[in-house]
Amino acid sequence: MCKNVCFLITEHPFLDARIFKKEAKSLLKEGYNVTMIVPRKDGYLFDVDGTIFRDSFRSPTFIHEGIKVITYEQMYPENNIKNLHYNLRTGNETRFTDPLTQIGIAQKADFYHAHEFFSLYSGIGIKRALTSKGERCKVIYDSHELEPDSLVDQPNNTKKIKEQMLIYMLQELDYVITVSESIKSWYLSIDPQLDIEVIYNSPPLAPDSKSRQQDTPSNLVIAYEGVINHKRGNFNKLIDVLELCNQKFDLEAKIIGGWKKSKHGQPLDIPASLKEKVHFTGWVNYDSIPKFMHNVDLGWIDLDAAHSLNNRFAMPNKFFSYLNNGVPVLVNQCQDMAHFIQTYTCGYTVNKLQATADDYFQALLLLHTNKNRIYEMSLNARKVMESQFSWEHMEKRLFAVYDQLAK
Repeated sequence: MCKNVCFLITEHPFLDARIFKKEAKSLLKEGYNVTMIVPRKDGYLFDVDGTIFRDSFRSPTFIHEGIKVITYEQMYPENNIKNLHYNLRTGNETRFTDPLTQIGIAQKADFYHAHEFFSLYSGIGIKRALTSKGERCKVIYDSHELEPDSLVDQPNNTKKIKEQMLIYMLQELDYVITVSESIKSWYLSIDPQLDIEVIYNSPPLAPDSKSRQQDTPSNLVIAYEGVINHKRGNFNKLIDVLELCNQKFDLEAKIIGGWKKSKHGQPLDIPASLKEKVHFTGWVNYDSIPKFMHNVDLGWIDLDAAHSLNNRFAMPNKFFSYLNNGVPVLVNQCQDMAHFIQTYTCGYTVNKLQATADDYFQALLLLHTNKNRIYEMSLNARKVMESQFSWEHMEKRLFAVYDQLAK
């Protein structure tokens, strides 16, 4: 059986939860030899929160937890997108000179598993080069996001070029994995014959989830998991929600993760009246997240679904992380999450593509007066993860994809 897998990465940190913690580790457990080709920034690898590993992972090639990691200096292919489009259109491999492609060719793997739009470009170059030498390989595109996104603010010419590139690449790859049913449908609208599977961003099942009981104190605790700053996580809106709610009832926020600094970023501003209402855990080990979810009533996700199909179709890590720990989700009108919540009664949807702080205040006020509803949604959240959607279920889908391609 073909057992050599090479992950191709252009943007993600090599310890990314989906890439390393779940997919790579699962394939390793299943008996595959897994290699990852990953980018450095100015000579250093970077962690999931953006911090630089200055004193570790310095070797160009190393083994980490049984997985071989090969590094290269990060490139910015979008700056050269017209040439990439031409290279795809030529139908040969001679102009694929980028380091990710060249390192990938040298691995002579059975499977190449690309995790971004531009790492898929390299995957196509690798497949062409190996095929020209009489060697066979399969290319999988793990589409974490929908790209190109027709709603994002980007030059129309760039979108058009990306659309054409995607059509070329879909004709040559062997399988698409993606993260939501709507993104799957979007791909099938381009090529109805495409082999495609949805593998959700679910964590392994938490060992000892405990729902807050019906007789919990009068306060509510809302959690936000992940990176938060002035551009991501809508921290200012969360502060506005806290200010509105605390005029009526006691609402606290727990930030599981933390503030990702930008080059010119300003510190997050918390009003003095809310200093005791906002609790930062700091960055925590991926496997430790469940213990920080104890005593949380609701998990918050707020995305602009009006100006991004990715946001509209999103099923992010934090969504399943909340459910995994018996925490119902409070989210605005993001199509796939809203449908999931409605189907399994495991959260509350604010029916706005762009929800305001007052919209969330009204939702939380309603939920605060109906603690039994929160408790029932909590039980449903944990139940659906146990029965259908934890990573233990998702990795079976992953193995099935590889088994099919191996045949």
